[in-house]
Amino acid sequence: MRDFTHYLAIDWSGAKGARQKGIALSLAEGTGSAPVLVEPPRGGWARKEVLAILRDDIPRDTLVGMDLGISLPFQDAGAFFPHWNDSPKDAKSLWALIDQVCSDDPNLECGSFVSHPQLSEYFRHSKEHLGQHFHLADAPTRQGRFRCAELAQREQGVRPVSNFNLVGAAQVGKSSLTGMRMLHQLRDAVAVWPIDPLPDSGPVVVEMYTSIAARGGGIGGARTKLRSFEDLNVALAQLGSPPVAGTGPIDDHSSDALVTAAWLRKIGPDPAYWAPKGLTPEIARTEGWTFGAL
Repeated sequence: MRDFTHYLAIDWSGAKGARQKGIALSLAEGTGSAPVLVEPPRGGWARKEVLAILRDDIPRDTLVGMDLGISLPFQDAGAFFPHWNDSPKDAKSLWALIDQVCSDDPNLECGSFVSHPQLSEYFRHSKEHLGQHFHLADAPTRQGRFRCAELAQREQGVRPVSNFNLVGAAQVGKSSLTGMRMLHQLRDAVAVWPIDPLPDSGPVVVEMYTSIAARGGGIGGARTKLRSFEDLNVALAQLGSPPVAGTGPIDDHSSDALVTAAWLRKIGPDPAYWAPKGLTPEIARTEGWTFGAL
């Protein structure tokens, strides 16, 4: 186990466009002060700007939580893309493939990947457009494929959506694919746990799911979004954090980032979260894991 001095939470977005109002960054210091939002540029963050911050401009011993999937399902079929001969063998090869296929896509977008003649068949694109490989032949549900970490999340009472799903407000497919492009480009600058082993020093990126953080802040049932400063500060108090200044409404991207930064600070030093019972070396190498899924 190691100590971190700072905790950075990133609420991510896979939407098209140069700037994203759906991206929010919040930093919590290990000393215990209230988390703060990192002020975005006018018009919102560009994904490349977040990449530059992670590469060049965060304290050395920062734990970074990103609200995206760091890989795709592999263990259920023994491949990311069964029936395709060029399917990558591990998560880092998957990142490289996504970045290669999307090399002409601006803004770290992923349109070329989800429209690829073969790869598009693994995704749900709309209610009417379902790739022929979105479900496995013996799939028990019609919700798509899930990683082992997502099955563990379900055991904790949250409802993740398949990373192969590109439809609906809860979908994280494009967020995950754009995030994997960024992780590939950051490969020499940060460790990505558990795909990389936990290093003795330097920044570490982990996948997080904001609904798990909200549960840690005492938000139960179907309600996982905090849309007022008052509710946010109740959750922060549950996490042992001082309140943030403000009253009335707050957008859920900002509240997600703030509460998750405090949550990372609370659980980051706990060895149990770095050794979840379902995580094996093979799963770490191929699918990764969600920090907080025990």
